[in-house]
Amino acid sequence: MPLFITAIVLALSAIPCCLSIWPIPRSLDSGNQILKLSGSFDISINFTNPPQDLLDAVTRTKYSIQTDQLGRLTVGRGSSDSTAFGSAKTLRTLMLALEQSASTAQPIATEAVVALDARDEGYSLSVPLDGSAGVVSANTTLGLLRGLSTFEQLWYTYDGTIYTNYAPLTIVNDSPAYAYRGFMLDTARNFFSVSDIKRTLDAMYLVKINTFHWHITDSQSWPIQVVQFPELAQAGAYSTNQSYTPNDIQDVVTYAGERGIDVLVEIDTPGHTAIIGASHPEYVACYLSDWITFAGEPPAGQLRLADASVANFTAAVLAAVAETLPSTMFSTGGDELDTACYAADGPTQMMLNESGRTLFEALDIFTSTTHGALHALGKTAVVWEEMVLEYNTTTLRNDTIVMVWISSDDAAAVVQKGYRIVHAPSNYFYLDCGAGEWIGNDPTGNSWCDPFKTWQESYTFNPLANISSAQVSLVLGGEQLLWTEQSGPENLDSIVWPRAASSAEIFWTGDTLPDGFDRVGNISEALPRLHDVRYRMVQRGIKAIRLQPEWCALRPQVCDG
Repeated sequence: MPLFITAIVLALSAIPCCLSIWPIPRSLDSGNQILKLSGSFDISINFTNPPQDLLDAVTRTKYSIQTDQLGRLTVGRGSSDSTAFGSAKTLRTLMLALEQSASTAQPIATEAVVALDARDEGYSLSVPLDGSAGVVSANTTLGLLRGLSTFEQLWYTYDGTIYTNYAPLTIVNDSPAYAYRGFMLDTARNFFSVSDIKRTLDAMYLVKINTFHWHITDSQSWPIQVVQFPELAQAGAYSTNQSYTPNDIQDVVTYAGERGIDVLVEIDTPGHTAIIGASHPEYVACYLSDWITFAGEPPAGQLRLADASVANFTAAVLAAVAETLPSTMFSTGGDELDTACYAADGPTQMMLNESGRTLFEALDIFTSTTHGALHALGKTAVVWEEMVLEYNTTTLRNDTIVMVWISSDDAAAVVQKGYRIVHAPSNYFYLDCGAGEWIGNDPTGNSWCDPFKTWQESYTFNPLANISSAQVSLVLGGEQLLWTEQSGPENLDSIVWPRAASSAEIFWTGDTLPDGFDRVGNISEALPRLHDVRYRMVQRGIKAIRLQPEWCALRPQVCDG
């Protein structure tokens, strides 16, 4: 065999083909023997008084393994495996072991919202071949949950037998390379029901995405009911049925927390706020003016940031929402201010002239007021990159988290200023790109962020590109995002999944696969595993889009170019 072909074969076979786990653990030792799951399989817990959400997670894991009914992705869908069933050992028990004292066991939901720098998601997993009990061990119940999500992905079904062909398997101290692994959903441009969000959270749990970034309001609608400010949703929601009650918000937060997911709510200010004009027109500049002149998209309107009463109102709204949420983070947005709008707005210009301030000096004071309300609640503010790179907002605290979205090239400039970042670059991670122009009367138009961002392209993303070794600690992680001008419940699953899983592996596994090979660009190794998790999502009711013809999915690497 020629040397270069030998090298390719070794590279492709270093991780057993085709191991099903996504994201791939950072350490892994896997065999290729058949191990059956007992019909009386159970999961035990080695400590007293386990929290209820861990017990519920155990129930869900057992249910998923029984009901996934996924045939292995190979020609014959596992028929060739059945010849080994008769002599195969059987796994009867998986034990969950908490390494710390039982008295320290906290609910998963509590550990899911611990500050990023203190959150512990690590776990170890052993699945022996000799029929003895498997073990998931961790320091936290959140880590145990991550181990369960890995364990669920090992099992296939053929002719009524549930089995794995990866035994024995050992994972030691698997933990995320980056603390923040997110998905953002915009529920303002089009509305998504609580059930749509929960289905998304189920998929996020499977691939260990730990932050639901909820872009809940924008210029088009205000769907969140705020008890202290009922007029905002009454005038700003598309309809009564297209709004989130306080109980809805808590339902989502609870559901997410049980699955190890932190909910980061964003109320974008002072831009993207035209809808506030529906109830408070006196607070909004350029309200319902010509959007082509005064906004990036319809409708036009943004908060009069130079007005102290507007800043105080905004701070009170943000605090009213933030105080109901367990997350340590809250996003105030801060992107895409239209300076032409403020230049044309009489009240804003009068207030700037009277105070002797520039627009961005007034923004500094507005930000100090709004962020001050969050800081008083113990929240860390999250903003978009313009606040640092364009507006030079001097009142941002050093602990502010900055989301880099305009271009991946901007990350280096933000960390150079000493801020922590979350990667959200439109040139890699925007899921809405490539669907054509949505503005009417533009038959040849394309989306502004063309082309379509394939999972393969996003998978090549390098979180540390142009980041110095001294700045690595400022990179918290990243997320993929869905802006919903052209999306709704009907296409939510297919436009997000499985593409959004690509960043889940980037920020869990890091740059190096467990066999020592470079992850970045290693598409041939990743594709069979992504097929597998996509098929498993479908079995769980998530309408994830196909990546290739099934003929290719059953023949790993045959369809590679």
